[in-house]
This record gives sequence, structure tokens and C-alpha cells, in this order.
Amino acid sequence: MEWETEPLLELGLRLAAVAQFAIALINLSLERLMNWRADVERMPLLIREVFRVHVIFITITVATFALLTWRFAREMAARTDPAAVWISALIGVFWSIRSIMQWTHYSAIHWHGQHVRTALHALLFLGYGALGLLYFAAAFLDR
Repeated sequence: MEWETEPLLELGLRLAAVAQFAIALINLSLERLMNWRADVERMPLLIREVFRVHVIFITITVATFALLTWRFAREMAARTDPAAVWISALIGVFWSIRSIMQWTHYSAIHWHGQHVRTALHALLFLGYGALGLLYFAAAFLDR
């Protein structure tokens, strides 16, 4: 029995779109959720402003990925439109780099010895990596 990959890939892309909308919404609340407000307020003004502007633009970027994916999931899964292939590949690069940075950028002091934080760190690594692989599959998987 041969699997039809295109419908499964389209479903995966639609689920990725929903996940990215959730990531975008969570990102807007990260300062409050992580209890960073006091730390952010102690930052020098310019660093605090840059931090908050970056939060907004990362949110816009991830929400844009979600919107593009939701709207063009069929085209991305079918790989019939070169623009959809490029979009898939570039979003795959974004999430793959984000996944790698989960291990290379953050110091282990943030989670070492704390089971919940260690699990969350690993889940973020795997989740971002899965998004990267899904988009690469959409861009490059032979059907």
C-alpha cells in the first residue's frame, strides 16, 4: 500500500499554522508569563525598547508564517508553485535555526537540575525542529 503524502503534508502544514499562531500569541505575553517585567524594567532604556520592538516583530514574523501557511498549505504540499516552495524552504530555515539556537544560545543554568524547565527546553527544541523538518519536507520531499 502506497501512502499519499500530499494530503498528510497539507494537514501537517495546517497544524503548523495553528501552532505558529499559538507561538505568536504566547510571544506577546512572554514577559508576563516568564515573570520578566521587573528584569525588563531594570534594563537601560534603549535595551528595553529594542527588546520590546523585537518581541513585536518576531510575533509579526511568526504570525505571517502562520497566515501564509494556512492560505497556501495546498500549494506548499503539492509543490506546484515555485513561490510556495521558496516560502516552505525559508520557513524551514527559520525554524531549523531556531531549534539549533535552543541548544547553542541558552545557557544550561536556566534549566539544569530543574526537571520541568529541562523538559520544556527539550520540547521547544523538538517542536521547533519538527516545524523545520515539516517545511523542508514541503519544499524538498519527492512525491
